[in-house]
Amino acid sequence: MTKHNIFGSLYWKMASTLLVLLVIIGGAYIFITADTVQKYFQEKNQRLNIELAAHVVQEVKPSFQNGQVDEASMDKIMHSMMAINPSIEVYLLDSEGTILNYVAPYKKVKLERVNIAPILSFIDNEGQEFITGDDPRNPGVKKEFSAAPVMESGLLAGYVYVVLASEEYDMAAQELIGNYVMRLGGKTMLITLVATLLAGMLIFWFITRYLNQITAAVRRFKDGHLEERVPVKSSGELKLLAITFNDMAQEILNSIEKIKTTENLRRELVANVSHDLRTPLSVIHGYVETMLMKTDDIKPEQRNQYLETILKSTERLKKLVGDLFELSKLEAKEVQPKKEPFFITELVQDVSQNHKLAAEQKNITIVPVVDNNIPMVHADISLIERVLQNLMDNAIKFSKDGGIVTIETHNFGNDVEVKVTDTGRGIPQEDIPLVFDRYFNLSKSISSEKANDDPVSKSSVGLGLAIVKKILEIHNATIHLTSKLNKGSAFSFRLPVYQNY
Repeated sequence: MTKHNIFGSLYWKMASTLLVLLVIIGGAYIFITADTVQKYFQEKNQRLNIELAAHVVQEVKPSFQNGQVDEASMDKIMHSMMAINPSIEVYLLDSEGTILNYVAPYKKVKLERVNIAPILSFIDNEGQEFITGDDPRNPGVKKEFSAAPVMESGLLAGYVYVVLASEEYDMAAQELIGNYVMRLGGKTMLITLVATLLAGMLIFWFITRYLNQITAAVRRFKDGHLEERVPVKSSGELKLLAITFNDMAQEILNSIEKIKTTENLRRELVANVSHDLRTPLSVIHGYVETMLMKTDDIKPEQRNQYLETILKSTERLKKLVGDLFELSKLEAKEVQPKKEPFFITELVQDVSQNHKLAAEQKNITIVPVVDNNIPMVHADISLIERVLQNLMDNAIKFSKDGGIVTIETHNFGNDVEVKVTDTGRGIPQEDIPLVFDRYFNLSKSISSEKANDDPVSKSSVGLGLAIVKKILEIHNATIHLTSKLNKGSAFSFRLPVYQNY
């Protein structure tokens, strides 16, 4: 289905639905108008003739004899009413509402008794409230009326009950009202119907036009245009739909980028593993092969030397594998810091003590420098310990015999700074921006100075500093490096002070 067909189908369905609703509403409007107009004329008729029954009682003075109406009185009422208003009906009732006599066209009276309650209410509120009563000629039909009590010798003898619209008058009035309502309602409905339908179709056109843009954007996104977005220029639900689609599209794009990043990391990991593991594996393979080929010619001292070299290579191999997996987890954001308050000074003392033996083997002195009243910091203690270990390892590795490694802590108000300084050969300025990258190797001039007889030792700083940088990044901290050739290097970072609220 083309976009035009989708647009046209939805548009005409909405327009047809609006047309049906308008016709239903118009019919309901005509019905309500007719009913309201009819009640209006009934109430007006009753208000205009409130005193009619009272005038009948006053002028005609109907009399009751032994519970019966005097015939002379009824003849007088008939002539008076026919002269005043031939459309009304007059009924004489006893005190219980029983019809005793009446003046009505064609004598068609079907009720023997009318409900007295509306009559009493009419008399009590003096006709100020619109009340309908029984129509003796049409059981079940309610009509506007006028009523007044008939008193004889100070006692209630009955009531004069005047139906203000006879059946013939009511039929003529309803026909006139119906014609009036149809003319007025028909014109009003037609004008309203056309105007509302045109306005609705115009509104639907604007709505479906924007909806069509959303549909087109979704189709383009489905076809591979992942940068496609819906312009947000409406309001209400369509605006929310556009924003939701844009957010969803961006989330999908981010997920794809994450998958690509993870895949690139996986490929890089495989490449780096094959590259970095090749050297220690080659050393192990070479020395084992030599020992097997010259079993009888190798002296015990030489054999021990070979085995020591093999052991160093296996240790380096083990460390490389561990560092690779640790860095991969950090880069994949699989490691989340479990922060807690702890004293960084105690951790510094522990790390210094743990590196004391390695430093003594190279005749290097470790000097802890701690400010007084260093507060607790808020971080993951195991990850920060890993940072300090890597910095100390590098400082000892690249320091010359007799050098000094200093580890310091200083209070900076809301932060505590930790700095590791060595007196080694330093790092060239062009290498400083790259020193925290994976598998960074020092420049050739420095590498040549480091060359020795140990085939395992290399000028590479390994993965230690890359791991340091990633750990501090997930702590929202930054590692800083300053270095001078033949003077040494200083690595520093800051951790937030624990706020005990």
